Amino acid sequence: MNRINSHHSRQRTFLRILGPLILLVGIAFTVVGMVSFFSKVGDIGSHSLGPGFGHSGVGAPERFWCVFVGLPVSFVGLVLCNFAFMGKVARYTSGELAPVGKDTFNYLAHETQEGMADISEAIYTGRSRRQIGSIEERIRKLEAMRESGLINADDFEEQKDRILSEI
Repeated sequence: MNRINSHHSRQRTFLRILGPLILLVGIAFTVVGMVSFFSKVGDIGSHSLGPGFGHSGVGAPERFWCVFVGLPVSFVGLVLCNFAFMGKVARYTSGELAPVGKDTFNYLAHETQEGMADISEAIYTGRSRRQIGSIEERIRKLEAMRESGLINADDFEEQKDRILSEI
């Protein structure tokens, strides 16, 4: 079963024609408006500033409104082009990023083997590296701490019970 609707190809072709066409119309309007604006700005600068301070008969740009039509129309054309060529862009992006992802994965897999082996060994054996030493040694150290006054009798009993529960 084809997941893409039956009109997909026709719709994409329509967007691939309409999008650039609308974009060109928008760019044309924008260029006309900008040329009108900058030609009038150039005219104002070429006339001497008389008593009217630049009001020597040179009027406002006649087609500057075309910029306000052209920019939104160009935006619509860009959006249509975005939808029309989305698949090609996604395939290109995927083709560029997939090798980088593969290299990163392979690098991490190779460089973290030792650490992963240590973690899996600790999980498999049920041991923690901080519990080095036999139970007898740990209880002797605990008794020495109690005798020197570093811990009280209640703390000693609590820690001793915790150590003995690991047997």
